[in-house]
Amino acid sequence: MNTNEEIKEMVKQKYAEIALQNQETNASSCCGSGGCSTEVYNIMTDDYDHLEGYNPDADLKLGCGLPTEFAKIKKGDYVVDLGSGAGNDCFVARAETGETGKVVGIDFTPEMIEKARNNADKLGFNNVEFRLGDIENIPLMSNVANVVVSNCVMNLVPNKPKAFSEVHRILKIGGHFSISDIVLEGDLPEKIKTAAEMYAGCVASAIQKEEYLQIIKNSGFKNITLQKQKPIIVPDDILKNYLTEEEIQTYKNSSTRIYSITVFAEKQDACCGPNCCN
Repeated sequence: MNTNEEIKEMVKQKYAEIALQNQETNASSCCGSGGCSTEVYNIMTDDYDHLEGYNPDADLKLGCGLPTEFAKIKKGDYVVDLGSGAGNDCFVARAETGETGKVVGIDFTPEMIEKARNNADKLGFNNVEFRLGDIENIPLMSNVANVVVSNCVMNLVPNKPKAFSEVHRILKIGGHFSISDIVLEGDLPEKIKTAAEMYAGCVASAIQKEEYLQIIKNSGFKNITLQKQKPIIVPDDILKNYLTEEEIQTYKNSSTRIYSITVFAEKQDACCGPNCCN
C-alpha cells in the first residue's frame, strides 16, 4: 500500500461509490448487501433484523458484527458511532438511549454523511447527528461520550494507536466501547496484503489479534473483554482474483485465520497510556 493519506483516499472513494448506489443496486451488489461473493465486502455482515431501531434503508451490509447489541447502552446515554456509514448502528443505538440521550455518527465520506442525514430526517429523529470527520482526529470534545461503538471500521484506519487514543479521549471516565473489527492470526499471502480492494474490504487492513488488543491496552483502557469471535472464510471466487489455484490451496492449508471480533473495554480513570496523551 501507499502513504496513509493515499490509503484514506482510496477507502473514501470506495465507500463513496457504495453510498451513491440506490437501494436496489446495493441489494444486488457485490459491494453491498447481496448475492455474489466476488467482492469481500459482503461476506462478513451479521443480521440486524432482530434489533430494535433497525432501519433497512440504513443497512448497507458493510459491518462484521453487532457492536450495538453488546454495547450496554442505557437510557439517556451519549453514544458515538465511529464510521457510521448510512446510520444503521446509530439508529439501533438511538432505540436504546431513547429520546433523552444523544447519538453522534462520525464518518469521513461526505456521501455517507448525506445518506445518513437523509435517513435520520425520514425517521424524524432530533437527537441523532452525523458529523464529517476523521477517526484519527474525532471532531468532538474530550470526556463527552458514555459509549462508543464501531463496526468494521477501525481496521481501515492507518494509525490505529491514534484512533484508539481518540476513543479514550472522547469517553467519560466510567465510559466504555464495544467495537467489532477484523483481525488476523498468522500471515496473509503477499498478493492479498497488497490488493487495494482487499484493504478497503477490511481483510488486507487487518492486523494480528494480539497486536490489536495490545493497542487497546496501551491506549489506557481496562477490563478488555472479547464479547464475540467468529471465523471469516474468504470464498474461492474472491481468492482467485488474487491467487493461483496452487496459492489458494497453500493459503487454505496454512495456519492463518481471519476473525471478526467484538471487543469491550472501559475508561476507568483519566490516566492514559503512552499512545493517547500528547
